[in-house]
Amino acid sequence: MVTLAEVAQRAGVSPSTVSYVLSGKRAISEPTRIRVEQAISDLGYHPNAGARALAGKRSHIIALVVPLRTDVYVPIMMEIAIAVTMAARQYGYDVLLITNDEGPEGVRRVAASGLADGVVLMDVELEDERIPVLRELGSHAAMIGLPADSTGLACVDHDFTAAGALCADHLADLGHRDVAFVGYAPEVYRRHAGYAERTLSGFRERAAERGLRILHRPCEGSYESTAGTLARILEDRPATTGFVVQNEGALGPLLSLLRSSGRIVPEDVSVVALCPEQLAEQNSPRLTAVTGPAQELGRQAVELVMSRINGGTPPEITLLTPVLTVRESTGPAPSGN
Repeated sequence: MVTLAEVAQRAGVSPSTVSYVLSGKRAISEPTRIRVEQAISDLGYHPNAGARALAGKRSHIIALVVPLRTDVYVPIMMEIAIAVTMAARQYGYDVLLITNDEGPEGVRRVAASGLADGVVLMDVELEDERIPVLRELGSHAAMIGLPADSTGLACVDHDFTAAGALCADHLADLGHRDVAFVGYAPEVYRRHAGYAERTLSGFRERAAERGLRILHRPCEGSYESTAGTLARILEDRPATTGFVVQNEGALGPLLSLLRSSGRIVPEDVSVVALCPEQLAEQNSPRLTAVTGPAQELGRQAVELVMSRINGGTPPEITLLTPVLTVRESTGPAPSGN
């Protein structure tokens, strides 16, 4: 880790001058300040907040790394973030928000500086580049999401594999045999988002066990992209009578497009969604949906990171059980299928 003395040597000044530039407690000439700031930038120096505090003193801050992407469903992410904030306050902790567009370096900056006692990562990918940084620094951390290698970590997530299997079982029990899975945008699968890949894996495995013929089609989620996705599904597999949708943006357009094509839900086709309950209730017809408690993810993540901060050894993996609620959008497969 870069030290203040190294910054001073690089800038050609005394360590106290670097401290004054950082603290602003004394006036420093403009050329000197510029040299010091350039040395800080060149060396990647992060002032250690822990070293500035009394020995053993905590910052009472948890850093929450939130996703900043166009392909995430913002209401759910905000619900989780609010739950983290409320749970942290019960421990007397505040939450510092960091956007994941900073990537591994943003995590390193906060973890190495001692600014936060612990870190909660959201939107964890299977091969997440931020995790090696936390392992390297020995940071107290919790993951909301499940990476491919969870060794030595503390992770909480919905059991997306089980969620995908629930969807396949439900449609198979209703007699459907040709089922299409409308997923997230291609970029979500390219970056190996765990929630998308694990759901699809669980669905595929159970579909094979139940003898379903399936198609998986990624979708951007706009009306135009959903229309194109549906057209390709019906062209490739005209006998499709079941749809599983893991894409909040595509739900409304898909229901509208099915109606306009003369397919009645659920008499002609059934639709199962993986989405929040509120969204399932808002659609017409109300959607049969597999859901999980978003607030519980945030609460448990805080429990895990606080256990680490206090010297505990929390479980590596905590999976929340999904629930399938049957509503108006699913029914028996039409006769002749």
